[in-house]
Amino acid sequence: MTNQSYEGKRCPPSKNAGGKKLLGKLDNCASLEVRTAVDEAAAAAAQRGSSDPRYRSKASASPGTHWADTKLKNISVAQRYGNKKLPNALIVGVKKGGTRAVLEFIRIHPDVRALGTEPHFFDRNYDRGLEWYRGLMPRTLGSQITLEKTPSYFVTRDAPRRISGMSHETKLIVVVRNPVTRAISDYTQTLSKKPDIPTFEELAFKNRSLGVVDTSWNAIRIGMYILHLENWLQYFRLSQMHFVSGERLITDPAGEMGRVQDFLGLKRIITDKHFYFNRTKGFPCLKKPESSSQPRCLGKSKGRTHVQIDREVIEQLQEFYRPFNIKFFETVGQDFKWD
Repeated sequence: MTNQSYEGKRCPPSKNAGGKKLLGKLDNCASLEVRTAVDEAAAAAAQRGSSDPRYRSKASASPGTHWADTKLKNISVAQRYGNKKLPNALIVGVKKGGTRAVLEFIRIHPDVRALGTEPHFFDRNYDRGLEWYRGLMPRTLGSQITLEKTPSYFVTRDAPRRISGMSHETKLIVVVRNPVTRAISDYTQTLSKKPDIPTFEELAFKNRSLGVVDTSWNAIRIGMYILHLENWLQYFRLSQMHFVSGERLITDPAGEMGRVQDFLGLKRIITDKHFYFNRTKGFPCLKKPESSSQPRCLGKSKGRTHVQIDREVIEQLQEFYRPFNIKFFETVGQDFKWD
């Protein structure tokens, strides 16, 4: 064993931590322990793979084994040595855009630890204070990113100012989708919970014959992305925001997640080897790692069949959104090709 490994063994237990110096030492020790464990595991795996054909075939059949093992090691060490920190990055929107998929996909990265539930701190629970918010976060090591997702932040007027107050350097991820498709998906979800609500057409229009859209309906207003973005740009630089295509997340999850990893300053560990397309759900799922008996797919509420909407209604809404989309594309420097 190297001298570094012996140094890792001499790290003090976390329960004796007291003061910033010791916490810093623990953090360094934890990082060293992770690196040592991962390096040793990788070396052992390589040695087995080169000498035993059973391991070679197993490795090719299960490309997710190494990342799953590394992730588990990092979680274990973070829980022992890590600290709860305010998030470095947030998935702030948009509802029914694909935010849950981005969260589930990125959290398999060994350098990311994410809160699984939506805390709604910057819209509903802000009066509880930052220490309450910090307490919700998973424990992380110094090199790991803390992440949370609450899609309603993007359309909450006070959220940009409040997040900026926490940190001017927070990285923001926004998952966007064709606003017409997004609105239909939003309505479909609401209908599944409240079957007695009016039809989509009745809610979407003030006057259908004149094509007057009701922008007070939240399902419509969320998709006017540029209006919300202008509020965010008062507090954050555009370079601090990354826009994920909800459509490409389905057709090319590895490509979209590669760009997310780049934005977060992470090594590209999540690749096309981690995904397979579930034809039943119509959505990509994560392949089964060795530590699990099942592949990881999103819940039953994801990939739900949409309510059928009259083609003329869809065309009217596409026409309504067009000027908003064009300005949004120009502002972010990306054409999402929704027309």
